[in-house]
Amino acid sequence: MGQVKEFKKENFFQEVRSATQPVLVDFWAPWCGPCRAIAPELEALASTGAVVGKVNVDEEPELAQEFGVQSIPNLIVFKGGKPVRQLVGFHDRKELAEALA
Repeated sequence: MGQVKEFKKENFFQEVRSATQPVLVDFWAPWCGPCRAIAPELEALASTGAVVGKVNVDEEPELAQEFGVQSIPNLIVFKGGKPVRQLVGFHDRKELAEALA
């Protein structure tokens, strides 16, 4: 099945903005404990076929700024290329799947 993708400025438009199905984007950083804790939940969700990706805020500060990310983990659901829901902090895969539905 699927796996968690890595989004960068170069592929964000193609992978997220022009996606035909909902996309869950996790804005995270390697030094963030809750970000590491939520990683297995994201991987489990991606393994079900959901489109899940991560943006490292240290490497892609422009993307983080564009979407108003001030604290992490910050998860944004995109539908039709537009952000429709935002979740901040740790959430389990059930909550994440419901946000994508």
